[in-house]
Formats: sequence, C-alpha cells, structure tokens
Amino acid sequence: MTQGEDKELPPAKTKRKYHWLAWSALILLIAIAGYFINHNKPADELRRKSGKYNHADSPVAVVAEAAGQGDFPLYLTGLGTVTALRTVTVKSRVDGELVRVAFKEGQMVREGDLLAQIDPRAFQVQLMQAKGQLVRDEALLRNAQIDLQRYKTLLEQDSIAAQQTVTQESLVKQYQGIVETDRGMVENAKLQLSYSRITAPVTGRLGLRLVDQGNIVKATDTNGLVVITQIQPIAVVFTLPEDDLPAVMERLHTGETLPIEAYDRRSKTRLAQGRLVAVDNQIDPTTGTIKLKGQFDNEDRNLFSNQFVNVRMVLNILRGTTIIPASAIQRGIPGTFVYAVIKENHSVTVRPVKLGPSEGEKVVVLEGLKPNEQIVVDGADKLREGAKVELVTRQPDLSRGDTSILPANTVNPSMPVAGNER
Repeated sequence: MTQGEDKELPPAKTKRKYHWLAWSALILLIAIAGYFINHNKPADELRRKSGKYNHADSPVAVVAEAAGQGDFPLYLTGLGTVTALRTVTVKSRVDGELVRVAFKEGQMVREGDLLAQIDPRAFQVQLMQAKGQLVRDEALLRNAQIDLQRYKTLLEQDSIAAQQTVTQESLVKQYQGIVETDRGMVENAKLQLSYSRITAPVTGRLGLRLVDQGNIVKATDTNGLVVITQIQPIAVVFTLPEDDLPAVMERLHTGETLPIEAYDRRSKTRLAQGRLVAVDNQIDPTTGTIKLKGQFDNEDRNLFSNQFVNVRMVLNILRGTTIIPASAIQRGIPGTFVYAVIKENHSVTVRPVKLGPSEGEKVVVLEGLKPNEQIVVDGADKLREGAKVELVTRQPDLSRGDTSILPANTVNPSMPVAGNER
C-alpha cells in the first residue's frame, strides 16, 4: 500500500471513530458536571446540613421565656447542729427496789407522766411514824396550853407565884416547836413517798432504758434510769462568717424576725422552718465565724438532737424584682448579656444586663431588662445580633419518659432544635 493510500480511510471506519469520540466527550462532560454539582454547593446548604445555618433570612430555632417579676429572698447559709433546749437524765431521788418500769423506749412523754415506781412500803412506814409523833406532841401541847390558861387565872387571883406562870409559858412554846418539827417530818415523809414515783420532769422523747426492773437504785447513781430530750421546740446552733454579722445585727435591731430553714445533709429536703432567737457575744478567732441560734417548733419531729443540718436564713427580700433563668445569661465582649426577642421582625438583639444575687437556677436582673420581655434560654450559641429566630419548645426526651414539653411550632427537620443536641 502506498503512502497516499494510508491517508484515506474507509468510510465505515471513519464513522465509527467519530461516534466513539462523541460518546467519550459526552461522558466526560457528565462527570465534570456531577463533580461540580456535588462539590461546589452553596456554603449555606453545607451549613444547613452541619447544623450551623445562621443566615439572617433563615430563622434559628430557639427556646424563649418571658422574664419574670416577683419577690426574691436573699439567703445566708451556714452549717449547724441540732441542739435540744433541755436534755434531762432521769434519776431516782431515793434508794429502793425498782418494782415497775412504766415507759417504752423512744416514746413521747409529757411532763408529770409516770416513768417508774420504786417500792414505796418503807416510805409509807416512815410517814406513819411521823404522823404518830405529831399526834402525841400535839396532845402534849394542848395540855400545856390548858395549864397555862389555868395558871394565868390563878395569878390574877394572886393564888400562885408569877414564876410558875412564866415557866408554863416556856413549856407551851417548847411544845409548839416540837409540833412544828413533827409536821416537818410528816411533810418530809410524804415527799420521800412521792419520790418513789419517778415522773417525767419535761415533755420530750425518751431514749433507751438504762436500768431494768428489779434492780436496786440509789440517789447516788450516775447513769440514771433514762434520758429525756425535749424536741418540741428544738434549737439549731449554726455559724456564719463574721463579714455577715453587721447585716444580721442591723436586721435584729429593727425588731424584725429573721426566718430560718433547716435542710438535710445534701441540702435537698427541707426539714423544718423556724426563726433566729440569739447571736453569740464573741467571734471565734480561729475560724472567723460567729455562732447563732435558731428555734424550731419541729411539729413534724424531723429534727433530732445532735443532727447535722444545713441552715438557710432569709436576710432580706427584694420586692418586685426582675428574675430570669440562669441559662439565659451569656458572657462575651459586651460583658454579661442576654438575647432579647423582638417579636415584630422575629429577631434577637443583644441586651447587656446587670445581675444581682442568684439562687439555684434563678438570677436577679438589676438593670437592662424589664419583666415579661422574651429572652432566649436555649440555642443562644447559634445567635448573633439581629439573627432571625423561630420560637419552639423543647422536644420531649422519650428516653427519660418526659412528655411534659411538646413542640410549639413545626420546625424544619433539617434544622436542629435548640436544647435537643445531645
């Protein structure tokens, strides 16, 4: 074949060559288009998929609440120990056999209730002897008084010597003294007999029995029979830093009552409510604290002697103040601020605020916010000045069985709901 013949291809081969080139070019164009479609989407679409979509024309789902208004108590907190107003060890005041125990361990008793009985027979005999002695001496006294009256009559008639009348008067006084002594002995015998009945000296709760029936008890015994602790009312001694003392004394000088609450060791359960009754007269130099005493009615009997408690004392109450959740507070370049919701255009604005005292999840706002203004409490990390928002409520956490909070609006499923990013 010559060189000129090589340059000319058959028509069928030329046609197949062009078809192959065309299909190759088409496939290449499709691949290039697919690459740019998949890898060059708008940035806002990618941010929507990643949950960071925050353009002004597309709202961010947030949870908002209205700033509240009310009275906010200011508390001082301290550690305290429950102290009984009176703790009494019941002892026998006479010697004898314990023939009866009339109480149950741990029961409540009132003042005057019978607790135990000591064999009273020896004291009954002593009382009988004292009474007999008294009767005999009273008879001698009456006889001496009759003789004295006779001697005075004879003296008026000048029938006897005056010395005899004076002697009889002295004898009458002697018998009068003896009779008074006998009466005292009778009363003492009655008292000893009454001591054989051991009664409760105070109202309170009994402890464990220290002596069993049948034992010989003596007035010199140190342990006693049982211990009674007064628990209604009951006191709590607690400490506060010395820096809080001026404010406390200022309130006390006004004559106001400072309420006190006693909580358990974890500060979760309130045990009792009471009032401040006394402040110690000196500061402990080793700890820099001052002791205070509160008194509680303890109607529910939740406080026990020597129990450890956490004490909260209401020092003052801020009236009609603005109160917001602590979750609404943000901190940044403007300082402390919140995102306030502008209802007219469904956007938010940065609102610098001055905070006051806090308690738990509530914080007082002194300046920068008014009551009933809507503020963002969840989802603020996606916001900026002027950002559009869509108000929703928290979705229920079904894993915890929470069905108390439901969506307020229909939210784009592709957009994350504030407060549910777990």
